[in-house]
Amino acid sequence: MTARTADRSRYNRATAHLDAPVAVVDLDAFDANADDLVRRAAGKPIRVASKSVRCRALLERVLARPGFAGIMSFTLAESLWLARAGFDDVLLAYPSADRSAYAGLAADPKLAAAVTVMVDDPAQLELIDAARAGGTEEIRVCLELDTSLRLLGGRVRIGALRSPLRSPAQLAELARSVDRRPGFRLVGLMAYEGHVAGVGDSIAGRPLRSRAVRLMQAAARRELAARRAEVVRAVRAVAPGLEFVNGGGTGSVQHTAAESAVTEIAAGSGLYVPRLFDNYTSFRGRPAALFAQPVVRRPGVGVVTVLGGGYPASGAAGADRLPVPYLPEGLRYDPQEGPGEVQTPLLGAPADDLLIGDKVWFRHAKAGELCERFDELRLIEGDRITATVPTYRGEGRTFL
Repeated sequence: MTARTADRSRYNRATAHLDAPVAVVDLDAFDANADDLVRRAAGKPIRVASKSVRCRALLERVLARPGFAGIMSFTLAESLWLARAGFDDVLLAYPSADRSAYAGLAADPKLAAAVTVMVDDPAQLELIDAARAGGTEEIRVCLELDTSLRLLGGRVRIGALRSPLRSPAQLAELARSVDRRPGFRLVGLMAYEGHVAGVGDSIAGRPLRSRAVRLMQAAARRELAARRAEVVRAVRAVAPGLEFVNGGGTGSVQHTAAESAVTEIAAGSGLYVPRLFDNYTSFRGRPAALFAQPVVRRPGVGVVTVLGGGYPASGAAGADRLPVPYLPEGLRYDPQEGPGEVQTPLLGAPADDLLIGDKVWFRHAKAGELCERFDELRLIEGDRITATVPTYRGEGRTFL
């Protein structure tokens, strides 16, 4: 029996009393993945990216483990909700234009002490001031550095379109703007190298492309390490009390942790290990988050149809954004239909062994987005469900 076959047996036994669709998190895999992230971080604390988890119970679980500290949130409303729930170190990873949330932040000492907001433009400071609605609390601010790799004199750009701030001089100038403006305090610097942390470098059946990705990432790491160190020196000259320098992501934990300028690492997808994180040479995680759909039809030999399952992930549309049939092994989509809104035909020899009502287990392409489809997660230990916990959606929170 293969490890995947054994996992399928465990999940089927654990959920035998439940009708699908159902979403599960294998806690043994989740905890093993957490341990591996800590090992790769080599002593630097890991700030958990909440968008990749989207479940308060699991955020609490991982933050109770040694090596993890703080949350990296994705909206200001979410940040305030988490802070009100007792999380006392929340870094908002993206700028916000939520005026009502800024008013709430500026009016509440507890929230203002717990939440740090992201800024990469003086206009964002002006928006925050205009939204205070009389609130006088000091707003904690983090600046974001553009990490993209520029080649051929800047004509080629590799990396996400995020912050406009690239040079030490640009970051230092905005740091001075924060320092001069009453009601704000600069406490952090963030740089997310998505073209390294979020791009697999071992693509099945694509050796030349994989080699090109590895070469690109090696060049990107060298360039960014040197520039990030210069930026940190420039910003600390303005704000010597800088509390943290955040960097990394699941795919680059050990590389970013090796930079002396970085004080903490961001990671989240590495806890669930969705399918987009299968293609890395630097680490191998265990799939921890899965969902099951029920077989509802048997149209013919080598074919079954399951209910729904069309849960594409965000990003540029493509086959890599689709969930993947995972258990039993050997099933694939009908290329004419793919995963459907209400029905999904699956092809392959294992279909002939599936009966009406049996579960087919899938992995989502990304991590936390799965939780936008389910109100609750069943937590599995061994072959038993030991807890049922709400997702953000299950708590009535859909932040994006």
